[in-house]
Amino acid sequence: MAPNDPNIPNAPSVGYLIADLTRLFGRVFDRRAAHLGLTRVQWRSLKRIHDNEGLTQSGLADLLDMEPIAVGRVIDRLQKAGFVERRADPDDRRCWRLYLLPQSMQVMDGIGRVSIVLREDATHGVDPGDYETTMRVLEQMRDNLIRLDRESRGEATSRKA
Repeated sequence: MAPNDPNIPNAPSVGYLIADLTRLFGRVFDRRAAHLGLTRVQWRSLKRIHDNEGLTQSGLADLLDMEPIAVGRVIDRLQKAGFVERRADPDDRRCWRLYLLPQSMQVMDGIGRVSIVLREDATHGVDPGDYETTMRVLEQMRDNLIRLDRESRGEATSRKA
C-alpha cells in the first residue's frame, strides 16, 4: 500500500496522523506531569536545555519552533523558579547561554519517569519489529523534511539533485 493511497477511502494522511499523535501525547503527558507544576513549554524547554546545555535562547527557540521573545519569557520564569541560569557567552556579549541548575534535576527525573511510562503505555501491543520499522521510517521522513526545509531556505545540502 502506498502512502496516502487514494484507493483507500478515509485513509488518514501521515501528516494528520502524526499531528494527532503529537496532540494526544501532549494531552496525556500534561495530565500525568501536572504534579510537577510546569507548563508543556517549560518542560519541553528544560528537556531541550538538558540535551543541549550551553544552548542559546535563539537556538532553543528554533528547537521549540517558537519566537525568541516568547522563549525569553519562558526562560525568565524558569530562571525565577531556580531551574535554569543564563550565562554570558565569552565570544559574543549579546548572547546568553542556557544551563540547568541542580534543582532542575529533580523535575527532570520526574519528566523522565512520566515519559517512559507514557511511551510504554502508548506502544502496548505493538510488535517490537513493527515499532523499529516505524521509527526508521519516521526518522527517514524527518531527515527528508529537514533537507527540504534547508533547501527551501536556500541552504546548501549534501544530497545530489
